[in-house]
Amino acid sequence: MHCPAGPQSYATLSELEKCLFACRSCPLRDAAIGPTSYNGDPASPLMLVGEGPGGVEDDYGVPLVGPSGQLLDKALSRVGITRDRVYTTNVVKCRPPGNRTPTPEEGEFCASRWLDAEIALVQPKVIVALGSVALKYLYHAKARITADRGKWFRTRHEISAIATYHPAYLLRLTGDAERKAKWEVVHDLEAAIAEIQKSAPGWVLKNNTPPNLLELYAERRNARKATRNS
Repeated sequence: MHCPAGPQSYATLSELEKCLFACRSCPLRDAAIGPTSYNGDPASPLMLVGEGPGGVEDDYGVPLVGPSGQLLDKALSRVGITRDRVYTTNVVKCRPPGNRTPTPEEGEFCASRWLDAEIALVQPKVIVALGSVALKYLYHAKARITADRGKWFRTRHEISAIATYHPAYLLRLTGDAERKAKWEVVHDLEAAIAEIQKSAPGWVLKNNTPPNLLELYAERRNARKATRNS
């Protein structure tokens, strides 16, 4: 398979995805079932960028469908967003060993090959950076989620973006800290919606019948499981 070099070299997401699934460019691929792709609508003006896949995401081949993704869906539902009306992806495409958080170096290596190409094709109006790894890649290496959460910035791709906590972080919190952080995520998502309403006022962010992502990607999961067991 011939895979072009550079984020501007892919004509379609389908072409990019085929090359992505064949990627073996870094050691993370060796410990994972395979790279994960995206889910949602590539036509959406809103892109959610997470950090890296966990075990469930590695099984299904798409981002944020495990416990973190389910918590994200609850936050999105609270503000009137369903996942089929946004585009969701990750900075790092292969699951790090032990479900650890990807390093900034791993983020830079992977995203410069794949996320940049996705952004070039999708051309979102607004990006929500979920967590520190996404913030550092999209903004700058010294950015901190504790200091920069809820603040607007321009990404290296010259796209308006806002950072918020990754749902995996919320799952580790309890008590008042958990409640406070969840409300901050809601406020950040509301800010993203307000920006979308200015830049793409006709776009509907909510489907009255939310998708079941695990059912939607069950066939891909079975194919990945068969490949792993072969």
